[in-house]
Amino acid sequence: MDMLPLGEDDTPYRLLTSDGVRTETLGDRTFLHVEPQALTRLAFEAIKDISHLLRPGHLRQLASILKDPEASPNDRFVALDLLKNANVAAGGVLPMCQDTGTAIVMGKRGQQVLTEGLDEEHLSLGIYDAYQKLNLRYSQLSPVSMWEERNTGSNLPAQIEIYSDTHPGHELSYDFLFMAKGGGSANKSFLYQETAALLNPASFRTFLDEKLRSIGTAACPPYHLAIVVGGTSGEYALKVAKLASARYLDSLPVHGTASGHGYRDLAMEAEVLAQTQEFGIGAQFGGKYFCHDVRVIRLPRHGASCPVAIAVSCSADRQAKAKITAKGVFLEQLETEPAQFMPEITNDHLDDDVVRIDLDRPMDEVRAELTKLPIRTRVSLTGSLVVARDLAHARIKAMLERGEPLPEYLKKHAVYYAGPAKTPEGYASGSFGPTTAGRMDSYVDQFQKAGGSFVMLAKGNRSKAVTQACKDNGGFYLGSIGGPAAILAQDNITKVEVLDFPELGMEAVWRIEVKDFPAFVVVDDKGNDFFAETLRPITASIPVGAPR
Repeated sequence: MDMLPLGEDDTPYRLLTSDGVRTETLGDRTFLHVEPQALTRLAFEAIKDISHLLRPGHLRQLASILKDPEASPNDRFVALDLLKNANVAAGGVLPMCQDTGTAIVMGKRGQQVLTEGLDEEHLSLGIYDAYQKLNLRYSQLSPVSMWEERNTGSNLPAQIEIYSDTHPGHELSYDFLFMAKGGGSANKSFLYQETAALLNPASFRTFLDEKLRSIGTAACPPYHLAIVVGGTSGEYALKVAKLASARYLDSLPVHGTASGHGYRDLAMEAEVLAQTQEFGIGAQFGGKYFCHDVRVIRLPRHGASCPVAIAVSCSADRQAKAKITAKGVFLEQLETEPAQFMPEITNDHLDDDVVRIDLDRPMDEVRAELTKLPIRTRVSLTGSLVVARDLAHARIKAMLERGEPLPEYLKKHAVYYAGPAKTPEGYASGSFGPTTAGRMDSYVDQFQKAGGSFVMLAKGNRSKAVTQACKDNGGFYLGSIGGPAAILAQDNITKVEVLDFPELGMEAVWRIEVKDFPAFVVVDDKGNDFFAETLRPITASIPVGAPR
């Protein structure tokens, strides 16, 4: 019994090469022989493509936000920036996101496919070559002890899973799904061990209202959201949710039967999408487009267990299918000309005032300007920023606890939570978008009381502790758009230099100069937090399908 019976594959593919693939006859059986270099070439090209290109359907959804009269100005601003970013990334130099992700490969090998050695090694070599030769970032940390880690310097290991495909007609086919999963969206995969008490419209809607709001904006919406209800185990439910978020399971049946297979619930998908539109979170800064679309998959379950898995694919929607057949090595055709999805529109048509902030003024003057602005205000930043994220914050905290002063650069400058990809030749910066702000929440009050970190810039929502710290100490949190890392590098970042802790690599403290860097006021010095309302669950239970 196949729990996930997929229909016909209508994916558009392009031929990479016919080299390294041949058929052989042994006795009365025909086999497909795949040489190691074919796997290595496929992995390299797949990582290259998904780092720079998006699926046409995803781009079409972004373009539709700009045409929707119900979209908020902030929805449209984010969508336009993401489309611009896609055009820059498609040039093949700057990747679409600075977090170029963990490389994930799922392969299904037919029963009559022959390979040499370990397929995982050949695929890993192609991934290694891609991260060495392209302007991608090394994000993988290897534990050298329980508490100490070192960057592997190659972005390996990759997550590679090879399965045997026993389906009739697939004997001479080797099928793949390649993904690059950044920390932001990977951290928004959740498993909830529920019971049959959840399986009614009112309880399910209330459950989703709380859990979906808790995803927040740190993973760069609009999202492709996947919800899986049921599963023979929790880990299986999570795996199905990840595949569904990549639209890998779109051809599942749309009705359940007594035989025990999974299916897509199209009506529930529409209900949940409408529910997310009511949140008001929107495409990061208020509006309708928290999600592009929703996949809801219902699986069989043990009577005493009801796992629910939730996963998202973010604005860096990086995946591609591939296959090797007797005709050659094929990779999903992603969109190489995203400019066709760009509307005839400029920033001046987005119905939103922009306040320009000079970051090179004394910090007290910058704060005096920001205190005049209500939350949700769009600002344009020009001047110097200090860049520091997880490891740098931990180092600075240790300095304070040893009785040392806060570094002067955190007192004089706004701090941007980020870490760059490699800088291409001839560019001032590599892709350099914001990282998730919430990971630095525990440092804010201590740093502000020490005289710095008064203006912070990153993506996603913050905790109540940060809102309180800003109220107590006179601080501000500015939200940057999560996703457009390539366009920020090309258009907004004019200079990058290491300032402190160079041994931390991309997690060093950097000084950068920016021009017209876009952001929004999210938390102010009065205790106001844009996300406080939109991320707070409703208290009443409203049945699915009830009038809204």
